[in-house]
Amino acid sequence: MTTIKFDDIENAFMFVSMDQEFMSNACLCTETGQLFYASELAGIDEFPDDIDDPKYISIPHKNDLDLGRNLVIEFVSEFLPEELDRVYSHFRHPGAYSRYKDLLFEKGLLDQWYKFEDERQKAALKAWCAENGIAIEE
Repeated sequence: MTTIKFDDIENAFMFVSMDQEFMSNACLCTETGQLFYASELAGIDEFPDDIDDPKYISIPHKNDLDLGRNLVIEFVSEFLPEELDRVYSHFRHPGAYSRYKDLLFEKGLLDQWYKFEDERQKAALKAWCAENGIAIEE
């Protein structure tokens, strides 16, 4: 397999994770390092005809790497434990992330959340690459 830039993998991950699961997809050709994209919403379908070939690996969605709600709960438990019940309540209804971010803004922790989220995403994505034998360069 060829080496692929981590930024390229991360961009594909962001593309897949920008919406609900299965709305946008990306896959990596393990032989060439080329990334392919598909999105019903954007009208993109670059997937090759032989996409079922084992040489292609799907780029995960953030929920596949446990980086959705559980990451929020981890952050709140560490930095806002007194708000944990409130955040759990948010996640029982639609629009939870916007209410969560409003809370972080109100508490002055929005930038800290973005840094925390970015660090966790990078670490999880690098671990995913290692588990799947994907050679990356920084």
